[in-house]
Amino acid sequence: MRKNIKLTAGIAATSALALGLTACGTASDPSSGKDAADSGDTSKALVVAASPTPHADILNFVKDKLAAKEGLKLEVKEFTDYVLPNTATQSGQVDANFFQHKPYLDDFNLKNKTTIVPVVNVHLEPLGLYSKKVKNLKDIKAGQTVAVPNDTTNGGRALQLLAENGLITLKAGVGTNAKLSDITDKKGLEFKELEAATVPRALNDVDAAVINGNYAIEAKLEPAKDAIALEKSENNPYANFLAVKEGNEKDARVLKLAKLLNSPEVKKYIEDTYDGSVTPAFGAVTK
Repeated sequence: MRKNIKLTAGIAATSALALGLTACGTASDPSSGKDAADSGDTSKALVVAASPTPHADILNFVKDKLAAKEGLKLEVKEFTDYVLPNTATQSGQVDANFFQHKPYLDDFNLKNKTTIVPVVNVHLEPLGLYSKKVKNLKDIKAGQTVAVPNDTTNGGRALQLLAENGLITLKAGVGTNAKLSDITDKKGLEFKELEAATVPRALNDVDAAVINGNYAIEAKLEPAKDAIALEKSENNPYANFLAVKEGNEKDARVLKLAKLLNSPEVKKYIEDTYDGSVTPAFGAVTK
């Protein structure tokens, strides 16, 4: 059984406060004047914040099967939201995180004045449209309700998926920043905006829902089989990556983890474990 390191109430409170105070913490040793990223000290455990599935699962595979060979000590802290991993990384309470894609990070950094940067892409979780009431796209009719994530990037991503499948029409050029107000033709549909993590729980209460890949897997859905519409993997900008506070990219422990996360062993683990619901994204561009 996997042993998880849970976030304490104290860390949660401090991390939440960091949203208002921006970058008030540091990973540097004030007594030496030398940043931990430059120390080359690999004896200290690298603490990584991650969403439970598939991020923490992949990290725990690395921890259990690969890390010792590289001389890497790895600790995994699970978070169930999309805010605390970044604020904890910014403040230095954790060394890195693994839960997000570039459009989300860009939006987060802009809004919160944080300086988190990607290190290496690992995998893609295709966003999907699910329903317990209809079996095909053609069965979604006017008057029905569709739940979508309420955060800026995943909300826009969800609307793009609906538009690509003919369920709505969007203003030209809005891209992944699309909002409900950008819908020019709802085709009679109603929309319910919810926090991304809670969307799967609303599936019984709506006619259909756009669910992030990791949350779909946690809800025992199989994106490759259960989704009635699924994002295409080719040229997809939503690869999930290992990230750190700017300046810590060259931390020897981070570089070791990055190498392992892009290893043939991890590629095989992702392919064997998730059967197309999560796909490797090694080498994808994050610019």
